Amino acid sequence: MKSLFKSVLTVGVIAVAHTAFAADITGAGATFPYPIYAKWAEAYKAKTNTNFNYQSIGSSGGIKQIKAKTVDFGATDAPVKFDDLEKDGMVQFPAIIGGVVPVINVDGIKPGEIKLDGPTLADIFQGIISDWGDKRIAIMNPGVKIPSGPITVVHRADGSGTTAIFTDYLAKTSTLWKDAVGAGAAVKWPAVSSVGGKGNEGVAANVSRVKNSVGYVEYAYAKKNKMTTISMKNRDGNYVMPDDLTFAAAAAGTDWSKIPGMGTYITNAPGAKSWPITGASFILMYKDPEKKANSAEVLKFFDFAFKEGKKMAEELDYVPMPDVTTDFIRKNIWSKIAIK
Repeated sequence: MKSLFKSVLTVGVIAVAHTAFAADITGAGATFPYPIYAKWAEAYKAKTNTNFNYQSIGSSGGIKQIKAKTVDFGATDAPVKFDDLEKDGMVQFPAIIGGVVPVINVDGIKPGEIKLDGPTLADIFQGIISDWGDKRIAIMNPGVKIPSGPITVVHRADGSGTTAIFTDYLAKTSTLWKDAVGAGAAVKWPAVSSVGGKGNEGVAANVSRVKNSVGYVEYAYAKKNKMTTISMKNRDGNYVMPDDLTFAAAAAGTDWSKIPGMGTYITNAPGAKSWPITGASFILMYKDPEKKANSAEVLKFFDFAFKEGKKMAEELDYVPMPDVTTDFIRKNIWSKIAIK
């Protein structure tokens, strides 16, 4: 696991290497989009000699950094409310779409072999279902030989937009979860047998290390580390596997132009092929930034990503923002940022 994930990190190291001959873009926040930001950064560096210094510290950290004005942009998977954006003099736009996926470490189980629905998954993370041999899991998976064993829940230890997306989904599909735990970037995890990990990286590492564990990560981390994912029952009643096609199906009905501040969750979306735990990652910037040249460079970077980074995103099973949405972002969001 360690060596496999190192390849993702290495891309980031190359991409953010500082030189004395290029301007720096600084950002911090969500770990959800880090693999694609690293890939975009490497390509942008090669084209412009501009460095993209991004701290993958979690969404809550990204929001704190941009509020403290220590970075040129913040990144969060938990969208900031429109009223808060207005109060702080910021704008927000979605940069990429991806999927949060439950991952497990159970002997003999292949990716997609175990099927679950939202309420059952919520009960596992709540500790109500505490063993893989539970009858409810067996009933949903006839013919699958699931070895019994106590379940260890692996969750984020830091404030996380990935957690916000995941718990938003659980709250939408389980009244028990909604009432007892709720949704947000940080929640009190109720399962007795549980362990925290920092970032998507930490959760992936712990799930890979702990037998009979279950966790949740952005799909690029699961794919890169060859983790075992499960098949989820979506809103239309179909069991689907995570990939760029099911993420795109979930996001297809979202009209970003009609959402104040462009901030919304797209979990439990309708559609026969929709992955139910799909989300977007957002960028936060000031309307009147102190370092206007830096902010201008940030916009150039994301313009490059929107135009030339689609294939790179698809290679990591992210979903690029549609052209109609990026056109809206340029005309209606970026135009509010004073870069001159």
